[in-house]
Amino acid sequence: MAAPTILLVDDNQELLTLLARLVESEGWTPVTVTRGRAAIDRLAPVPPAAAVVDVLLPDMMGYDVAHALRNAKVPFVFMTGVFKGGRAATDASAQHGAAGYFEKPFDARKLMDALRALLPPPSDTPAPMRIPPRAGATPPPVRRAPAVPEPDFDVEVAVENDEPVAAMELTGRVVVTEDGKGPAVLRGEAVKAAPVVPPPRPRAPVPTPRPAATPVPDLSRTEGRLEDNLPHLVTAFHLAQQTGALTLQKGKVKKTLFFDAGRPCFAISNLVTDRFGTFLVRVGKLSSAQLEQVRAEAERSRRRSGEIMVELGLLQETERLYYLAQQVKSIAYSVFAWEEGAYRLHFTDRAAHEAVRIELPPASLISRGVKKLYRPERLFRLLQPEDRLIPSAQPAYGLHEVELDRWEAELLPRVDGTRTLAELVHLAHRPAHAVYAFLYGLVALQILDRA
Repeated sequence: MAAPTILLVDDNQELLTLLARLVESEGWTPVTVTRGRAAIDRLAPVPPAAAVVDVLLPDMMGYDVAHALRNAKVPFVFMTGVFKGGRAATDASAQHGAAGYFEKPFDARKLMDALRALLPPPSDTPAPMRIPPRAGATPPPVRRAPAVPEPDFDVEVAVENDEPVAAMELTGRVVVTEDGKGPAVLRGEAVKAAPVVPPPRPRAPVPTPRPAATPVPDLSRTEGRLEDNLPHLVTAFHLAQQTGALTLQKGKVKKTLFFDAGRPCFAISNLVTDRFGTFLVRVGKLSSAQLEQVRAEAERSRRRSGEIMVELGLLQETERLYYLAQQVKSIAYSVFAWEEGAYRLHFTDRAAHEAVRIELPPASLISRGVKKLYRPERLFRLLQPEDRLIPSAQPAYGLHEVELDRWEAELLPRVDGTRTLAELVHLAHRPAHAVYAFLYGLVALQILDRA
């Protein structure tokens, strides 16, 4: 029996990609579209088995798509970031025939469960008779195929930098969870990691046969190109409240962000400069000689370098946790500087195996990542002086989730579509790239949109 087809309709391409991978993991076939008209056209000649439809689409309301789905006898559920509350959900069922109503952010597992309930039994054979559980009994769990191990987390073999690494400034506050204990707030001095310039490569005097170069990443195994999509990928995990990981690759460099119910909580990297000991040298906590001492002892005793640093008196235990959290933050922020590469989604809970996890609110990560790592020329490419910005009709985050400087809070009420970006820069009395970074951060959060 062919796998059932699930039609997914939303103008958020990154959320569509994430939902499509989840649909595939259930053994179904996803069909993704970003416009209502394209969704209606997909109903003939063979309609899908079920559909997920966003209420607010660029070319029509999702209610119009729902009308076509009902005529084609296709069961469906709505999702929305705008029309919220019990009345909206009731109307979606009573007036439009929706079998479910999910407000963004929503639990993607519950969405998959709702779709499963709309599909016919998985085979042509009669479904086995189900004996109702006795009152108070716990229903048996839904059995799913075991996850296939992903080969994308190979960061144990460190690679050297081919490109310079910019300086990184990190605030002196981290929220850490260790070994499943409750979160603890650790405070220290603000951290500034020094920039790294890769050593020049020696030029061979005479051409000689050399081993094959590092292969180009196999993009056929990835979801797509990275470009400027990182904020939208983080937001996709947030909107679906999804646990999993996002692996980013540029050349031979690979970094992975881990998510727990939509919140970034850990990051790993295969770069030498991202290793814990090297990071401590970059922030001035260890000397190069001390790091070599720690490495020699770690190689001899096969123990973790952080444990050895505490034993040698180079770090206190609280300092170890503090700087480990700052190292993770630096890896998470660093990928915002990437303008090329590829990305891949995973839905295994790898973060659960980490002894230490940190809290990185996604809105804060995106806003600060843009401000810290987007170069002025990149910002001037993404926004134009003549652009006019307005509040988004379907924001992915609340404004209360973003920390604003005083001048930003004073400028924001004037961002109402009546002024160009050039005029806003003049009103802000700040450097143009700082104003662009603030405003594009809100565009990336889908709090602001182009008029």
